[in-house]
Amino acid sequence: MNKTILVAEDEETISRVLTVYLKHEGYGVQHAFDGLEAAAKFKEHTPDLVLLDVMLPELDGWGVLEEIRKSSACPVIMLTALGDIDYKLKGLNQGADDYISKPFVGEEVIARINAVLRRSSKVLESDDRRQFGNLSIHTESRLVKVDGESVFLTPKDMSLLLFLAERPNRTFTRDELLDQVWGMDYEGSDRAVDLAVKRIRQALSGWSQGYGEIRTFRGLGYQFSVYEK
Repeated sequence: MNKTILVAEDEETISRVLTVYLKHEGYGVQHAFDGLEAAAKFKEHTPDLVLLDVMLPELDGWGVLEEIRKSSACPVIMLTALGDIDYKLKGLNQGADDYISKPFVGEEVIARINAVLRRSSKVLESDDRRQFGNLSIHTESRLVKVDGESVFLTPKDMSLLLFLAERPNRTFTRDELLDQVWGMDYEGSDRAVDLAVKRIRQALSGWSQGYGEIRTFRGLGYQFSVYEK
């Protein structure tokens, strides 16, 4: 079955151009022209990825992203005419998987979409379940639970957690994590690793102390540390 992309963009010309490129690549397309419509169509159609303009009427892109992340780890790529790095970092910090600045080239959008979808579908080959106190990590099904309750993580954050958890007590630099999790085609800042670790720690805030943690080694990188019991 072809994957479906929700295009949340209020400029009809841009929406039409994106639609042409997406359909040429074999993607199904749903459209939304304001933030409230985008949030509603996301719930109705459960797309495989969302192209989300920041400056939407009714409810802006940040608000739509927040609504999506309340219940889903669906990949989201932000579209923005704002070149300020603070806005890009804001999107990554709130759980966006990538961002594209306007004006953009259609081929670039397709390449970014394909890269994000590849990352989100990547499954590590491993035993299905690892237990760390009240934290369960199901690596094949990509499920994380704390006290039996599912924890929502973005596809990228999930891939990072799985990568680290499968290699406990090993320290990885930011560059190594970018190559292994984000992919060689990633062109953003290594700050993305720090933001992802921050979100994972927040998501696992109910994890009982004493079994392990994601540790920061200043000047080196990050490690999924497991303590012997």
